[in-house]
Amino acid sequence: MAVSLRRRLVWQLLALSAILSVALFVAVRIGAERASEVTMDAILGAAAQNMAEELRVSDGGVGIDVPSGTFSMLAAMGEERIFYRVDVGQLTVTGYEDLPLPEKVPTALVPVFYTVPFRDAEVRIAAVARSVRIEKTLRPALVLLGQTREGQRSIAAELANRAALLGMAVFLAAIPISLFVARGLIRPIDSLAEAVERRGPRDLRPVRHPAPTELLPLVTALNRFIGRLRGTLSQTETFIAEAAHHIRTPLAIMRNEAELALRQSESEAARDRLRRLIRGADDAARSAGQLLDHATVLYRAEQADLAKIDLAEMVRAVANRLHAAAEMKDIDLQITVEEPLPAEGDAVLIEAALRNIIDNAIKYSPSDTRVEISAHRIGKNGEILVMDRGRGIGAASPELLKRRFRRGENVADVAGSGLGLTIVAEAAEAMGGHFELFAREGGGTCAKLLLPLS
Repeated sequence: MAVSLRRRLVWQLLALSAILSVALFVAVRIGAERASEVTMDAILGAAAQNMAEELRVSDGGVGIDVPSGTFSMLAAMGEERIFYRVDVGQLTVTGYEDLPLPEKVPTALVPVFYTVPFRDAEVRIAAVARSVRIEKTLRPALVLLGQTREGQRSIAAELANRAALLGMAVFLAAIPISLFVARGLIRPIDSLAEAVERRGPRDLRPVRHPAPTELLPLVTALNRFIGRLRGTLSQTETFIAEAAHHIRTPLAIMRNEAELALRQSESEAARDRLRRLIRGADDAARSAGQLLDHATVLYRAEQADLAKIDLAEMVRAVANRLHAAAEMKDIDLQITVEEPLPAEGDAVLIEAALRNIIDNAIKYSPSDTRVEISAHRIGKNGEILVMDRGRGIGAASPELLKRRFRRGENVADVAGSGLGLTIVAEAAEAMGGHFELFAREGGGTCAKLLLPLS
């Protein structure tokens, strides 16, 4: 099952955003509770110290005058309940006698804070110690001031709720941001894929497209694979070329020996067999030549050696080389070219295309007919026409005949490899041109090759 990297990245970013939002909520909640506790402890401790400083001794007794500002400070923090207790020696002078004492007695005026359950509430108490002189005797005094913390919790809860809303807003904002970031991170992969996809089917050059550091191992592996594939194709093309060469050489020797035997033979039956042998050798040599041409076209299609050429001159040169084959069938080659037709292309590919077009016209034309070859300019292209009065393309589709090893049903009795038109079409495509094949009015075939001019 294919896994989407973009989708996986978006989900991971959203999961990270959710975790950060929860962490933000927890951190704000804890921080708010601690901050409010520290603040309220400071206020509670200051109030307890104020009460301790108001202890007075009069007429052998102890009194305390609690200033109104002490409880006002605590009341300002919210609707809290306040408890206090003042002990001198072992006696409670005033306040709640059951208010719990601290486990550790404070020293001097530095308050000690502790939290205890008291009267169905959780009370935070500040304890302050001091000494008072009664009848010339120093006695310890302990002042306890307690306060409930419902207000503190409500403040912390309110801050936590705000943090939750902030976290939710961060998470919602992370959705489009995650999509944007994922698209940006995946864009180099898409760009690399588009660069590879734009290549032709035989473009085996190394990939030089810019890529992030993380994609360099992929690009390196891809280039190594392309190198191995290019080496394999090169070996295959070399094998085909060598096989065609080694086949044509003994075929040429066999044909020469058969021609000598034909001249020396006096038996008509033997002469017929020798003629068939010569025709078979010619057909085998032509097939070997087309295999070689096809291998050459495949190899040079994406590594074309471009040079300045004259299409008119090439048409005339290729037609002249095939003039002898036409004479053997009493076929007249009529050449009409317009000079010059300058172009920039691979001479080997264009020559292979021209040779196969003209050779097909000669091979499938009956004796005592004419093959018309013309080349002229049409706009920015050079148009090469090869027209014959042969068998035509029959009921076969022209596009089907351009495929490898496909031949028309009306030429089954003529030897051929089915590669000639394939070579022409692939060479034309490699040169940025176009090849068409259609029936000629009055019988025969018309092959049209369009190549761009410079």
